[in-house]
Amino acid sequence: MAREYPDQPQLAAAVVVFHRDKVLMVERAAAPSEKEWAIPGGCVELGETLAEAVEREVLEETGVRVRAGKPVHVFDSVVRDREGRVRFHYLIVDLLGEYLGGEPHAGDDALQAAWLSRQDLGRLEVSPASAALLASKFDFTARDTLISRPVK
Repeated sequence: MAREYPDQPQLAAAVVVFHRDKVLMVERAAAPSEKEWAIPGGCVELGETLAEAVEREVLEETGVRVRAGKPVHVFDSVVRDREGRVRFHYLIVDLLGEYLGGEPHAGDDALQAAWLSRQDLGRLEVSPASAALLASKFDFTARDTLISRPVK
């Protein structure tokens, strides 16, 4: 199924992983979140569980091995083009994850991958959905910077 202008919503999974008071994030290389930092994840493939999908996606995107845990957030991401047609539609399940090993490096569809501190979040273009999730569920926000971008 096409990811751009799909016939139906795409199921995706992402993971929130902390290590040494930092969160694992990727800078996205492709639309709809191109050049924004977000928690890593991607589409669930046929036959995969959410946990299997997120563990595979994180390894492909960052080189970091994680163990997926329980869901912590579910949301729709719908992006329309100028004519109002649905360009992207994802149903995203964010899971909590446990760090198992590896050092982040950009792979797959990531421009960069890194462990980010609270201060880093204030200096980077963070996806509104990731910023809202980190703030609301984990109280993980930039202490010296107000994140004021609206959540889509």
